[in-house]
Amino acid sequence: MKKVKLLCSIFALGTILFLQGCIKDTCKHTQSYTWFVPLYKSIQEVRNNIKSSAAREIKAPGKLFIIGNYIFLNEINKGVHIIDNRNPALPVNKAFIDMPGNVDIAVKGNYLYADLYADLVVLDISDPLNVTKIKIAENIFPERIYGITTDNNKVIYDWVRHDTTINNDCGANIFEQYNGGVVFMLSSDISASSFAGGAPSGIAGSMARFSLINNILYTVGNASLNVFDITSPQNPILSNTVNLNWGIETIYPFKDRLFIGGNTGMYIFNIANPASPAQLGTFAHARVCDPVIADDKYAFVTLRNGSTCAGFLNELDVVDITNLTAPVFIKKYDLTNPHGLSKDGNLLFICDGAAGFKIFTASDVNNIQLKKQFTGLETYDVIAYNGLAIVIAQDGLYQYDYSNSNNIRQISKISINQ
Repeated sequence: MKKVKLLCSIFALGTILFLQGCIKDTCKHTQSYTWFVPLYKSIQEVRNNIKSSAAREIKAPGKLFIIGNYIFLNEINKGVHIIDNRNPALPVNKAFIDMPGNVDIAVKGNYLYADLYADLVVLDISDPLNVTKIKIAENIFPERIYGITTDNNKVIYDWVRHDTTINNDCGANIFEQYNGGVVFMLSSDISASSFAGGAPSGIAGSMARFSLINNILYTVGNASLNVFDITSPQNPILSNTVNLNWGIETIYPFKDRLFIGGNTGMYIFNIANPASPAQLGTFAHARVCDPVIADDKYAFVTLRNGSTCAGFLNELDVVDITNLTAPVFIKKYDLTNPHGLSKDGNLLFICDGAAGFKIFTASDVNNIQLKKQFTGLETYDVIAYNGLAIVIAQDGLYQYDYSNSNNIRQISKISINQ
């Protein structure tokens, strides 16, 4: 049997099916498969191509960041869309920054920070239509290996999808029949995002792994918290790394604290000394995915199952953080498959997966009530501020006006080309 080289994506691909046997009650059956072949570029070619280009259709949206009148929207493993949101009822997709391997973004003033595979990139975005590359810090995120190749100077910049239906004989090996395919999956397992991608700071969503506070950029890896000094914003300096338990997913800042969500718990850090985060407390839970937000008294944690999260919980947990060193569980609320969340005053906004976008009244954490639900969309993350909720869903970028909480309404949508 020919040796097949498996390449890794940074995102969960579900269970990769090594189909080598046969169905017990027959020696031949028909099966549909989807398989992906990687496309390569040299690392230098990818770096040289980091620049503004004409706006592109959104296909696989990821992380969201808002600053001023602009929305910066990650296209998973492809780059960043720049959306002019001066009129939220009529947002304009203005430009695209080509950055294969990009997943996370943060913006401070005129500078955008982004991951590029394992590297940290700094871009000058003072003219969003003419972005300038300022610096690339290499190997900052070593776990962000997008693909393994025999040539260390090449990286995967895209995948070509192939769909096929074949007859499997007993003992037949799918890899031998399709030499060169990198990842094989049952066609029914593929989703739109399986493959793709001093100055004021903006607002990141609850699914973010980058966070900006004053002159510090915090980033989380699978098992670490990195601290970058950005006093000179064009020249970030890695000043500290704090080791964490494995399975870290998200980071959320609130005043002089960081709330870090992981597979098995929420971690609270004191950043009164911004360069030296000190762990205060932990809220442990079963192994599930865990975005978290917080206010002065409570942390709100959404727990969900998923291909990388294991577990079977789908709920909102409310945690009393009055004593930061000893968080206390208050109450859970059952949900469908919650992802990102946001809070503004007494309104709590939750992206509940296929159950849509939900807004709750949370003035009493012991009696959180559903106030409004928008169905027919599969939601991922939300940023709510100043009467406007910006929602990432599988089929588009939605905006909702909640300035009148008794008349929450959708005001715009940028559709996704799937």
